[in-house]
Amino acid sequence: MNIITWTIFGLIVGAAANIIFPDSSRGGILGAILLGVAGAVVGGLIASMFFGQNVSGFNLPSLVIAIGGSILLLFLGRYLRRT
Repeated sequence: MNIITWTIFGLIVGAAANIIFPDSSRGGILGAILLGVAGAVVGGLIASMFFGQNVSGFNLPSLVIAIGGSILLLFLGRYLRRT
């Protein structure tokens, strides 16, 4: 995927993760994009390492995996801020 597609994908995923798992320290649109891209990377690594899932392209399984990775990052961020 090119950078524009990753940015759009990151925005969609970051916004979806913030809706599913709201976070009080939102970083605006840039934070949502960064969260989405990082979530896609984390979700993709977990899916490929533990489940043997090939994650590539802009499709529904990639979207679900990326949202899961973003929610995981939101959860970890919230947990680490408490300690």
